[in-house]
Amino acid sequence: MAPSTSKTIIHTPLPRSSKITRNITLLLCLLGLCLSIFALYIEVLKEKNPDYVALCDISGYVSCSRALTSRYGKGFGLVEKIFSNTSILNQPNTVYGMAYYTFQATLALNPSSSAAVVQTVFSVVANLGSVYLGYILVYIIRDLCIVCVSTYIINFCMLIVILVKLKNSAVEDIRRSQKKRK
Repeated sequence: MAPSTSKTIIHTPLPRSSKITRNITLLLCLLGLCLSIFALYIEVLKEKNPDYVALCDISGYVSCSRALTSRYGKGFGLVEKIFSNTSILNQPNTVYGMAYYTFQATLALNPSSSAAVVQTVFSVVANLGSVYLGYILVYIIRDLCIVCVSTYIINFCMLIVILVKLKNSAVEDIRRSQKKRK
């Protein structure tokens, strides 16, 4: 009988720090996804009924529906300038947020360093978007959107957690390569 040529794949358990970063990332993604869905709900209701007052519309200066339904609430205010107002890419920012949080949650389940790098790149881009939209919120729209600011905070927290994941996965890669050398 010939020896088996198939390789046995041994799954090693995740280190405790990897489980913690994964679970925190998943929690942040869930919170971000819920906020994005809530924001989309507000946008849809406000579009159907301009007199609708959202729960987060507290005053003239604290109004999430005003920010979400502004021209910057779709395609970051940029897509219509680059493509057109009717472009398939000119979606509400909340749709991009839902895609982002879903994508990050999927990558959170992958402990590899390559997944951590991709997560880091997307998280940096999301935070740049948060800074851009935060600037527009404060200086152009002159509004305080509680839902928007909450997503900015979630994005920043995710960046911190993902940077920890990146560091941990790089350290783990170094340990593995040192074990192979021995």
